[in-house]
Order: sequence, then structure tokens, then C-alpha cells
Amino acid sequence: MSSFNIFSIAWIAIAIVIFFSLFYVVAPYGRHLKDGWGPNVSARFGWVFMESPCVFLMLILAAGAWESLNLVSGIFLTLWMTHYVHRTLIWPYRVNMTGKEMPLTIALSAFFFNIINVSIQGYWIFYFASYSLDWLSSPVFIFGICIFIIGLYINIRSDYILINLRKEKGPGYHIPNSFLFKRISSPNYFGELLEWMGWAILTFSLSGFIFFVWTFANLFPRAIANHKWYKKEFKEYPASRKAILPWII
Repeated sequence: MSSFNIFSIAWIAIAIVIFFSLFYVVAPYGRHLKDGWGPNVSARFGWVFMESPCVFLMLILAAGAWESLNLVSGIFLTLWMTHYVHRTLIWPYRVNMTGKEMPLTIALSAFFFNIINVSIQGYWIFYFASYSLDWLSSPVFIFGICIFIIGLYINIRSDYILINLRKEKGPGYHIPNSFLFKRISSPNYFGELLEWMGWAILTFSLSGFIFFVWTFANLFPRAIANHKWYKKEFKEYPASRKAILPWII
């Protein structure tokens, strides 16, 4: 077994541990911010800093393999950058983060996680894998990219519904009641889960599966925590609304 596969299996095992631990310890940022996690930094700075490897490291890895890139790896890179340029360099400046903070420990841990994750994705796409142009017409790729695009749309639209809600009703948290918010508390997380499920399918790779597992391990427990928070803070919160999977949980 190669070193890459051994590391990948170990990384999945860590994700499983993180998944169960996050049901007991909610990461202290956003609505769950609390003291006791060390010094804080500006939420906007922390967000851009921790997500920055997803843009810049991926570009560096792509540049290092520039001569061997083909249309398939170029499409993979475009899909990746579409999500992360928005997430890193656009969204933090559209959402109101004035006066908000996050623990430096959270920003640093996410920064180093992203270095590892980007390395796993980038090395597979640009250095280890070999996709022929026929891959673009395969049912697996077509299905995967459709799932990815649907998830991207859900994720971004849900984020901007929350942004506009604060513009309409003022700062703080309000109950959103449009789009998939009618069914679930965290459609932005649901959309992101679909994105990286689509990524795992369209790359048909262990690296893509790893990223989906980590995304699920982080977002599913947080969606459950957000749902509980809404129900606690808003007595009129719709009882039929689920946390992250419509009609399920």
C-alpha cells in the first residue's frame, strides 16, 4: 500500500473521531462563540486566513504541474476555484462581520486542516491521477458535476438569503422562511455537502471521498447544533423543520 493510501486511511479515521466529538464540543465561532478558547481575532480576518490555502495553495500545486494539465484537470480546478474564491475572497466581504470575532485557535486549526486537505486534492488531481478526455463524457462525471453545481447553487443562495435577511431586519439572528429554509435549518450546509459529494463522484477518487467525509464530519454535527440553537432562541421556530436533511433529520 502506498504512503498516500496509508495517510488517507488515517485521515479518514481522524475525521470519524472528529465527527463524534463535535456532538459534544461545538466549535466556538459564529452564534456558538464563547470564552475559554484563547485570544480572539477579527472574524473576517480569521475566515480569510483559514480559507486562504484553498485558493493559493491549490493554484501553486496547479502551477507546478502546468505542463501536464489537460482539459479534465482544468475543469476540476475551475470547479474548485469557483467555490473557494467566493468562499474566501467574496463572501467574507458581503456578510456583516463588523465587530465579530473568532478564536485564533479555530482559525489556525482550520488553516492547517486546509493545507492538508488541499494537498490531498491537488496532488491527486495534478500529479497522481490520469484522466483522459473521455472522462468528461462518462456518466460518472456528468452525474457528479450536476450534483456539484446543484450543491453550489443551494449553498450560495442560502448564504445570501441570510445576508439579505439581516439587511432587511437588522443585525442579529432571524428566522429565515424562504427557499430550502422552509424545510431545514442549514440549507447552506446541505448545499455544501452536495457539492463535495459531487466532487467525490466526478473525480471518482479516494481523495474526493476523503473530502466529503471531512465535510460531513464537520457540517453535520454543526447543523444539529444550529438547529437546537434556533429552537432554543425562537419559541415560534417551526416544529416541522429539520436540521440539515429535508424530511429526515
